[in-house]
Parts: sequence; C-alpha cells; structure tokens
Amino acid sequence: MFAKYARLVRFAHTVFAMPFALVGYVYALISTGTPFSLKTLLLILLAMVFARNAAMGFNRWADRNFDAANPRTSDREIPSGAISPVAALIFVVVNAACFVATAALINHLALILSPVALFVLLGYSFTKRFTAWSHVVLGMALGIAPVGAYIAVTDTFALAPVVLSALVLTWVAGFDILYARADAAHDRAVGLHSVPARFSPRIALTISILLHLITTYSVVVFGLYTSRGMLYWIGAGIFVGLLVLQHTSRRLAFDWVNGAASLIFATFAIIDLL
Repeated sequence: MFAKYARLVRFAHTVFAMPFALVGYVYALISTGTPFSLKTLLLILLAMVFARNAAMGFNRWADRNFDAANPRTSDREIPSGAISPVAALIFVVVNAACFVATAALINHLALILSPVALFVLLGYSFTKRFTAWSHVVLGMALGIAPVGAYIAVTDTFALAPVVLSALVLTWVAGFDILYARADAAHDRAVGLHSVPARFSPRIALTISILLHLITTYSVVVFGLYTSRGMLYWIGAGIFVGLLVLQHTSRRLAFDWVNGAASLIFATFAIIDLL
C-alpha cells in the first residue's frame, strides 16, 4: 500500500525542493546565530513531506481523466485503478491537515502562511486549464521551500532565502518546459495549456533558456550577497553546468540530472555555510 502512494506522489521527486529547504534552514541558523534544534529540523522535513504529498496527490486526482486519455500517463495509479479517486482525495485531505498541524507546531508565522502555501500547491493543478505559464506556478510551489525553512527557524522573512526561492522557481519552470515538450500535441488536442503547446519548439526552448539564465543570476546573487566561499562556487559551477547540459543533450533523463543538480548545489552550499 505504501509503495502505491509513494508512486502516486512520485516521492523520489522530493529531491528537487528538499535540498534547497535545507540550504535555507542552515543559512537561517548561521546568519542569525540560532542554536541547532533537532525538533525544528524534523518539523521542517515533515512539513515538506506532507505538503508535497498533498500537492502531488491532488494533482493526480484533478488530472485523472486527462492522464487516462494520454498514453504516456494512462498507467498512473488512479487511471489504472491501483488507487481509487476517493482514496486519493482522502490521502490529500489527511496530508493537508497534517501540514497545517505541523506548521502550527513550528511557529506563529508558519501557521498563518500555511493556507497560502496550500493554495499555491493545490492551485497549480488547475493552471494548465487556462494558462500556458503553469510551469511558473509549479516553480513557485517548489520555490516556497527555502523561504519556508528560513521562517521555521526565525519566524520572519529575509532577502537571501527569497533569492533562493527565485532560483528554485526559475530552475523548475525552465526544466518543466523542457519536460512538457513530450505532451505538447496531446495538450493541444485536449485543450490543456503549456508553453510547448502554445509556442513553437524553438520559442519554448528560448523561454526555458531565459528562465535558466535568471536561475544562474540568482545563484550568483545569493553567493555574493551572503559572501560565500570557494566550496559554494564549486557547487554553483557544477549546478549551472548541469543546466547547460540539459539544453545541449537530447538523451538525458531529466529526473536524474535535476535531482543530481539539486543535491550537488545544496551539499556544497551547506558545507560552505558550515
């Protein structure tokens, strides 16, 4: 049963946002002199898991009919019958409630902002119905992670984690456009919107490149603003190199390269911060 729900939410994809949340967490500790708290760290990790489970579960529930009509996605858990729509919706409600409860245990600001986060996370699932820029909303949903982790430690906002969020937003939106090219024809046929479905392949690729240029700019801004050292810049260089590789290779597994990019950047950034 656990394996079915792990596949439903593609639990392995937690690697996209979680490392950036940990960078935001460590930066909050170092920049404010806050003592390490295992409780706070565990609550951040739990909030990330619950939020992502709710978001992905809701996305699979909302898109179940579109997934059934698409040969690439027809074997997903709800269209294939492995998980019923009702069971998936219950899973979403439980995880959303657990997310809010976890936010309440973190601090007052996290609790206040938890419904806003859920609105973005769940609302993304409907954006392909009316806008080609749903990729940006997806990036925003994942980009909440570093700011959320910073708030969990400090109960306030700061510029540096917002820059990290901009990095994640544009990085995710850029690679999601590349990924969405495989469904461009299907999206047009069923009335769904995406950048590849709306624009020519060349324009879609150009938009993805522009987004990743903003990602690169954000990497540099964060490093300069927080006075990072050599280890950070090594990790940043590898991260940017993997971005370039996505745009120059036609045989890459996007999940693998983006997971590696996130882990490498976060590892070097955290070691540098420590």
